[in-house]
Amino acid sequence: MAYSYTEKKRIRKDFGKLHRAMDIPYLLATQVESYKKFMQDKVEPAERINKGLHTAFQSVFPITSYSGNASLEYVSYRLGKPSFNVKECQLRSVTYAVPLRVKVRLVIYDKDSSNKAIKDIKEQEVYMGEIPLMTDNGTFVINGIERVVVSQLHRSPGVFFDHDKGKTHSSGKLLYSARVIPMRGSWLDFEFDPKDCVFVRIDRRRKLPASILLRALDFTSEQILDIFFETDSFEVTEETYTLELIAGRLRGETAKFDIVDKKGNIIVEESSRITARHIREMEEAGLKRLNCPSDYVCG
Repeated sequence: MAYSYTEKKRIRKDFGKLHRAMDIPYLLATQVESYKKFMQDKVEPAERINKGLHTAFQSVFPITSYSGNASLEYVSYRLGKPSFNVKECQLRSVTYAVPLRVKVRLVIYDKDSSNKAIKDIKEQEVYMGEIPLMTDNGTFVINGIERVVVSQLHRSPGVFFDHDKGKTHSSGKLLYSARVIPMRGSWLDFEFDPKDCVFVRIDRRRKLPASILLRALDFTSEQILDIFFETDSFEVTEETYTLELIAGRLRGETAKFDIVDKKGNIIVEESSRITARHIREMEEAGLKRLNCPSDYVCG
């Protein structure tokens, strides 16, 4: 079938009356320029600004030894040349990348010096691996396949509290949880089960009792109990048991014995419920210590 000249050339006629206000910008400019600022490969090491790869190394270094006698400092980094161009990487099924080398400085301090006198300084360039290069089209070639980076929302660092709205347990009991999101590192999830036991997950993996995490942070059993429970202090002698009284904790409890003030006046009778009025009277009487019978202490 023969086509006419108009059908062959696809001639278009613009009937618009408004002139184009501006040309369409280069839509990939944001991605390409952003990656150039991240790499700063064309910038001299002394002139690099605190952005991108340069800032990432500065945030990690210096690294100090456990004894404090040595410190590893970051000096600069250097990007090499790619082994193949984009087309060759696609044909060979390799990544379009350049080698990354970092110059670090090892500072050794004198152990016997009190003011940390420097004993020796060594500088060396270390190969850190390869870093992918962005093509002119704003893409990356990974294992010979052209890929693009998709923007993703990053959760702000902090602590977030939530509950399951009663959907987990048949009774409708609210099971509370907390998520700790750091600037860098593993996420921590704390959650309650229906029996009010606290568990922790590291990076959303298998849950562990929260006490294991606290013990790993060098908390003792007594310190863990102090975190979750209120403790009372007793002074025990051969004849008496004296309670360091915190009156507010007794509210709502049933008195196991008569509570009297310093003059011997009864404030709360035995088997009576301790109310806010009783608490106020104990505070007004200046009652700080309370003599208790032995069965109250021993349960």
